[in-house]
Amino acid sequence: MQKVLIITYYWPPAGGPGVQRWLKFATHLKNFNIEPILYVPENPHYPIQDKSLLDEIPKDIKILKKPIAEPYRFAKIFSKKKTERISSGIIDKKKSNSLLQNALLFVRGNFFIPDARKYWVKPSVEFLKNYLEENNVSTVITTGPPHSLHLIGLKLKENSSLKWIADFRDPWTSIGYHKELKLTKFAEKKHVQLEKEVLTKASHILTTSFKTKQEFATITQKPITVITNGFEQKKHEKIPLDEKFTVSHIGSLLAERNPINLWKALAELVQENRDFKEHFQLQLIGKVSGEVVQSIKNEGLQDFLLNRGYVSHRKAIEYQRKSQVLLLIEIDKKETEAIIPGKLFEYLATNRPIIAIGPKNWDVKKILADVRVSIPFLYLEKEKIKSQILKYFKAFQENSLKENPVGLEKYTRKALTEKLSEVIKKTAK
Repeated sequence: MQKVLIITYYWPPAGGPGVQRWLKFATHLKNFNIEPILYVPENPHYPIQDKSLLDEIPKDIKILKKPIAEPYRFAKIFSKKKTERISSGIIDKKKSNSLLQNALLFVRGNFFIPDARKYWVKPSVEFLKNYLEENNVSTVITTGPPHSLHLIGLKLKENSSLKWIADFRDPWTSIGYHKELKLTKFAEKKHVQLEKEVLTKASHILTTSFKTKQEFATITQKPITVITNGFEQKKHEKIPLDEKFTVSHIGSLLAERNPINLWKALAELVQENRDFKEHFQLQLIGKVSGEVVQSIKNEGLQDFLLNRGYVSHRKAIEYQRKSQVLLLIEIDKKETEAIIPGKLFEYLATNRPIIAIGPKNWDVKKILADVRVSIPFLYLEKEKIKSQILKYFKAFQENSLKENPVGLEKYTRKALTEKLSEVIKKTAK
């Protein structure tokens, strides 16, 4: 059985979307004659935790751990809330003029290149060099963000025959919040240089989106494969749908991810349609910006709002399956066109209708077209959004509200792991 070392920062009990991808790949790789060995930090700083994911770690998997220096622990002395948001890659535009936040962003962007986990690189390289030689492991996978983990792969690859696969769950220098880091010209140049070095020296590149592949293809000649995120195919116990016409968003809703025209459309339906007013409920599950909540209240929807906060992944899946309609919202910027949220595939697996709202050339459009369900709306398309919601509400009244995606099997975690195993075996030759 071929061995592969997977270097990841996010691992249970980490919560949020970053942990799911490699937890599931590691779970299925042995089915394709590949033995995964995980290398993760011993004492990580996870802003969000989901301890229920600990139960999903395969019992027979080998996990290596090494302590990591976490600068964010010290920054929390000054401002716990701001530090946790910045360490998550979340930047609050409305508060970005605060002296403390500006200072933290400047330090984050210019002193910790490519990110605050950079101090894990050197001790990891020293430890792993010996481990790889002693245990006959010739293939390494690094996954980022944090993109400093790719520097571990870069150093291990130097002067060796090691095969190195670099997995990008998000872009590097083109991601939306990169511009908010108050970078000096030197720091900006350094980020670009490191990104290019990783892309040109890795044996193979993985991306989760098509646009990121296109972007990277202008920088490197190395092979690039798109392996999206996916969903775990399970037999769930039957769960009754909500009796209310619940329109639910699962996941973070940041200040910039605030679809004002959606709230306006829902408010108009409440005012114009007595039945809709009687049955409608807006449900938010996850971290939600105060600005988003205020926008909802500004439209007079406070009496219809359930703001449930962060829940475990297991509970989030339950809410998805119970909801009548699911919301998928992305920031309306060119930089976010390459973002395909992991929850999209879990949404599709529920057979619940989706209202997706995002940028013009969003990669999500390609996925939804592929499985033949309703394509995304633009932020300005209030009347179209309103019309679609009303259509779904009428189907709800007729007890026929359901979506039927076509060809969803290719997005199961097992099918995607098979695709990954082919890349690993091909790269190892």
